[in-house]
Amino acid sequence: MHPILLKIKNFPVIGSLTIRTYGLMMAIAFLTGYFLLRWELKRRNKDPQSATDVIFWAAIGGVVGARLFYLFEHIPEVMQNPLGMIFSGAGLVFHGGLIGGTVAVIIYLKQNNRSLGMYADIIGPLMLIGQGIGRIGCYFAGCCHGICTRSFLGVVFPKNSNAFYHQLNENIIKYSADNPLPVHPTQLYEMAYNFIVAFLLIKYIRPKLKKRGATFALYLILAGTERFLLEFIRVNPERLWGLSDYQLTSIILVLAGGIILKYFTNETKPENEMGV
Repeated sequence: MHPILLKIKNFPVIGSLTIRTYGLMMAIAFLTGYFLLRWELKRRNKDPQSATDVIFWAAIGGVVGARLFYLFEHIPEVMQNPLGMIFSGAGLVFHGGLIGGTVAVIIYLKQNNRSLGMYADIIGPLMLIGQGIGRIGCYFAGCCHGICTRSFLGVVFPKNSNAFYHQLNENIIKYSADNPLPVHPTQLYEMAYNFIVAFLLIKYIRPKLKKRGATFALYLILAGTERFLLEFIRVNPERLWGLSDYQLTSIILVLAGGIILKYFTNETKPENEMGV
């Protein structure tokens, strides 16, 4: 666990500079998505410059959506201190970011007469790659961890980590404990799953699909299913019917993917996109 990668005390102009591992991994995720999107557009003989606009609006919409979802999760705290919660620096939720980023990109593509289906099929697998990179940042930050486990896969985070305080609040350990008990490294499970599924979609599945939008639909189904199952071993409060917020939104993602696959994949790929 290394939440702070680098801290420079006497940095020019601003005085001090702190580079957090999570922030760095998120930056790497967006840059990776940008370069891969340009590469995918070139393969289809499309203007690669649009990759800049797509990533820009995905980032803006993603941050806004992730923030709004976080505030929704913490309504009681928002009611008590609305300005403090809204303008605090903490709190970004992936599913909110996915929805916000998707809406922003759709608006951009529609306004610029771009093929929604083609871009969706490219971006879906790239989002898996970006999320996988982001989960590395989560692991080093100590957030998004799983429940206690005796499995050989379990990892032990240091004292005063998120895992430590969770187990302390649940009366699983006492403050005098040197470290929390081992937990499932759900961040690394999700990282591995995302990288593997992205590779399979890009290399083997997407080239065989003849309809635009089908790859993105499968992305929603696979991503939603994974997150729904992962939540059973991840620490998150229950919201409704014994399910967490993320499981509820995962159900929505799977249903959305199924609806898109059945009713909105009518556009056939042109010849220059077959096999990619």
